[in-house]
Amino acid sequence: MTKSLGTLTIGQAPRPDITPILDAHVPAHVKRVHRGLLDGLSRAEIDARYGHEPGEPVLVTRLNDGSVVKLSARRVRDGVQAKLSALEAAGCDIILLLCTGKFDGLQCERAWLLEPDLIIPPATAGLIGNRRLGIVVPLASQMTSESSKWGALACPPIFAAANPYTDTPEALVRAGASLRERRADALLLDCIGFAEQHRRALAESTELPVILSNALMAKVVGELLS
Repeated sequence: MTKSLGTLTIGQAPRPDITPILDAHVPAHVKRVHRGLLDGLSRAEIDARYGHEPGEPVLVTRLNDGSVVKLSARRVRDGVQAKLSALEAAGCDIILLLCTGKFDGLQCERAWLLEPDLIIPPATAGLIGNRRLGIVVPLASQMTSESSKWGALACPPIFAAANPYTDTPEALVRAGASLRERRADALLLDCIGFAEQHRRALAESTELPVILSNALMAKVVGELLS
């Protein structure tokens, strides 16, 4: 039976920065359905529905025109659930959430839902063991707002910020250097927007192992669908 993979970005679909990574690991015969939380919305509509308030947890994503938006993690959650239900209704057997942010209570009735925030932290904890993990997040505020999901690590992680959508490659290299100076043994890029060029830049500049979140999730999905 032909399987169907649904993906949901909190931005707009398709995501040309992410789909090649998925395509490298998902069998070609698998049907793909790509959706975005912000599909069809104007910038004014996005701000009205999902704009963030000062002091609350923020998520960052990219629109089809290349612009970047910051969203309220709290307000995004209900919209994500509605889009997941729509993907399930469209017949998707497996649904991959293309966001590493932490969401509570998401569910599907029949489809197999894969949430990066429930898979990446424990998998990384098993890989890292007692070593120290350095985590690169897009926004400095996420060092606090996203820290709770890393409780499975034996050693508390250390953080640095570099935005995959707006920062220069030099900024990412500086973030990696900061983590290495603070004795990180391996690095993790904690945003779906980081791509292979980001991993290569960090690996070459720090000489540390670098875990790319979207590649890890693509490999997990590929195993389920192979």
